[in-house]
Amino acid sequence: MVGKWHLGFYRRECMPTQRGFDTFFGSLLGSGDYYTHFKCDSPGICGYDLYENDNAAWDHDNGIYSTQMYTQKVQQILASHNPRKPIFLYIAYQAVHSPLQAPGKYFEHYRSINNINRRRYAAMLACLDEAINNVTLALKKYGYYENSIIIYSSDNGGQPMAGGSNWPLRGSKGTYWEGGIRAVGFVHSPLLKNKGSVCKELVHITDWFPTLITLAEGQIDEDIQLDGYDIWETISEGRRSPRVDILHNIDPIYTKAKNGSWAAGYGIWNTAIQSAIRVNHWKLLTGNPGYSDWVPPQAFSNAGPNRWHNERVSWSAGKTVWLFNITADPYERVDLSARYPDVVKQLLRRLSQFNKTAVPVRYPPKDPRMYISIHVTNFLLCRMNGAHPSQLHSR
Repeated sequence: MVGKWHLGFYRRECMPTQRGFDTFFGSLLGSGDYYTHFKCDSPGICGYDLYENDNAAWDHDNGIYSTQMYTQKVQQILASHNPRKPIFLYIAYQAVHSPLQAPGKYFEHYRSINNINRRRYAAMLACLDEAINNVTLALKKYGYYENSIIIYSSDNGGQPMAGGSNWPLRGSKGTYWEGGIRAVGFVHSPLLKNKGSVCKELVHITDWFPTLITLAEGQIDEDIQLDGYDIWETISEGRRSPRVDILHNIDPIYTKAKNGSWAAGYGIWNTAIQSAIRVNHWKLLTGNPGYSDWVPPQAFSNAGPNRWHNERVSWSAGKTVWLFNITADPYERVDLSARYPDVVKQLLRRLSQFNKTAVPVRYPPKDPRMYISIHVTNFLLCRMNGAHPSQLHSR
């Protein structure tokens, strides 16, 4: 694996090399400086976040922009691996996450974008496009390409206040509206039967695991009840997806919807709980789904404020249940919960069924022993190694 982990590391068993990857080069946290590879949560609380397997990669850090640095690492891996042996390579680029940073040359084509965040975002994406091209060229150079499958995917919608845009979808990153959860992607491979086609079937990130295992001619234990489906025929041949529903999320500790109640959920579900589910073309949301506006592209910043305000729809105060026909209304403008109460009940029951399989939430309070007052230190693994931060040496 190369790139951003961001899946937890509070003990060594949670590190990438203990989760199935033979090697790891990248960061453990969700964001950080693209050049120095430091992360600061507040002034004085900073740490170095670049790792080679389980150790800080001080000796492999030349201050290179992370998109280019990760691409170089991928090229090295492909050059040293035998192309006749199968390889799974997961590349999680840091871009285009904040902070918005990019090498100067990538700004040249975007000087006409007045919004500075959008301009920086475009420059970062241009560098990322170049990186994907360089990885593809490496696959061809070292003899992998003809038998390779390239999956380009995303983890969430854009953050409009940090250069992103989900227009015309509703909401933003961190919300359960389509703008927060719907992501674009593509599959590129000489092995595809229907090239140049567009797939609009229901697909979830959990589907990649069984799909890739099947493509690699691996075996999945029949006793394991996976959430994912093999969707290769859906992508390659245009067939219907075997998936009919998606549990977007249930967050039992996020209950900020003041008017949520069991009564509002017909005694089936507490609508104070933040949750969202999709079944066929129906989508149900409960609780507080997050920022709910439609944000025009920031590239249109000169269009004036009226255009933005005209796109707003009045918010129903105290509401904790929404139902949308996503196929007919992907922009989530027409709430159908009052018109189809039976559908609401059906989806609430499905939420309840999913929730019965959930494991207890582990969300301990912050540990003040992890607060460090020195700027230059590698502190991320101190707790895993049983050391107190004060025992670490600055560098």
